[in-house]
Amino acid sequence: MDERRYQPRVAPQQPLELIDSITGKRMGRVVDLSEEGLMIFSEMHIDAESIWQCVLISQDGAEVPLGAECLWSRSGGDQQHCWAGFHIIDISDEGNAKVQAWIIAGLA
Repeated sequence: MDERRYQPRVAPQQPLELIDSITGKRMGRVVDLSEEGLMIFSEMHIDAESIWQCVLISQDGAEVPLGAECLWSRSGGDQQHCWAGFHIIDISDEGNAKVQAWIIAGLA
């Protein structure tokens, strides 16, 4: 498999949710995170090549607003869930610092 990630990624040690900023709906649970992107497990279908305004919310209530492009999406085994990979295309310096801190602490 061709590995295209350039940044280290971590599996969350605490729940991290991805929320659609426009609708307020939960997009999914983050299963890995890097400075450049994330992968989620979702109960909704997410189209590849779609752009999202969203927010990462940690268990302790920390929020990181960001813009992300869905690069790929695959159906889960039950056809009711999907896995989706996102590239972060817009994030504030403060948000980026929070993501970096989560990664360094292994608490993504």
